[in-house]
Amino acid sequence: MKKILLGLLTALPFWGFSQSFQVNLQGQKQIAMAGAGTGLAIDEASVFFNPGAVSFLEQNGIQGGVSALYLKSAFRETGSNITEYNKDKIAPPFQLYGVWGAPGSDLKFGLGVYTPFGGAMHWDEDWSGKYAVTSLDLQAIYIQPTASYKITENIGIGAGLVYALGKVDLRRAIPIFLNNGQASTAKLKGSSADLGWNAGIYIKDLFGGLSVGITHRSQVTAKVTDGDAIFVVPEVLASGFPTKFNAELPLPATTSIGFGYSVSPSTTLALDVNWVAWNKYKELAFDYDNNSTIDDTQSPRNYKDAGAIRLGVQHQYNEQFTVRAGAGYAITPVKDGYVTPEVPDANRIILSAGFGYQPTEKLGIDFSFLYENVKSRTQTNIETGLAGDFKTAVYIPGISLSYKF
Repeated sequence: MKKILLGLLTALPFWGFSQSFQVNLQGQKQIAMAGAGTGLAIDEASVFFNPGAVSFLEQNGIQGGVSALYLKSAFRETGSNITEYNKDKIAPPFQLYGVWGAPGSDLKFGLGVYTPFGGAMHWDEDWSGKYAVTSLDLQAIYIQPTASYKITENIGIGAGLVYALGKVDLRRAIPIFLNNGQASTAKLKGSSADLGWNAGIYIKDLFGGLSVGITHRSQVTAKVTDGDAIFVVPEVLASGFPTKFNAELPLPATTSIGFGYSVSPSTTLALDVNWVAWNKYKELAFDYDNNSTIDDTQSPRNYKDAGAIRLGVQHQYNEQFTVRAGAGYAITPVKDGYVTPEVPDANRIILSAGFGYQPTEKLGIDFSFLYENVKSRTQTNIETGLAGDFKTAVYIPGISLSYKF
């Protein structure tokens, strides 16, 4: 029994971040341009996209937004003609920003609260992959105070401290049957609080209408201490199962370079290239408080670095209306053999659109819509043995309000 349970529990993902569950939804204007924003200084979301650009924002302001992330995955097990789908559920990643500084000052301060990782994946409790996962709910909230300084008329630098708060709730079935004939279940539930940082440089009017930005967001090592391990098993076996666990995972660093180009006074192009150091995720380890039935585990992951390219355009139609669009392509860090149904990842095509409406001089409303086509992928997981075809699509409408003062 110990060997069976060991094989099952080493497959549990920690937070799901490492399955490319990085949520690039940190500003509605940038979302509408496929997530490009490192080389621009267009609104308070620069606190996230490039702290160096914050000092170039002309007005103090606040901004709040939310996206409705809807992910639909299909799975067909090898040898079956039945396609199974995850349950419908919407995850609401949000963004809050504030920027302020004395009029005419080269020094500005910012504060960002946003959700760079998070989501929800729910399958039927009796689906064919129930021994891999039945549900995953996760959320990470980053709180980032920031300072930005304009060192010349064309160059700004900035940096911020990140305080990362996280929660996870992951569930699955295990092949031990209760008296009623149903499979036993396992749930891992925990929280974390950790630190990180980000920094950036922004150069305006480098060549004519060209601006350039470079940013780095540090690795955050997420640590769960005394998380709850909840097993519903036959009473005669219950005393041998753990009730607590410790685990940690390096959430990878991201380096971005971005360009902005003013084609005309009303039209701007944006290009971002992101590189994510997923290779830091070598293994997934769990330390349980009771090893009578389950040993502590070290499960290899061996992920690879991965990148994305994002291209966007913004056109100000008149003083009140602005339209935006974008496209991108993201490469998965998940190697063959490691794809899981929590986040069945693959290379993806990104398409986006949106518009902004300025009803008054101080108030702004921005809308975005992001679509991600995750390519079909046929896999056999080396941990669980779950084999079949995955196909996923992601639909994300969003809205934000901003106010200048």
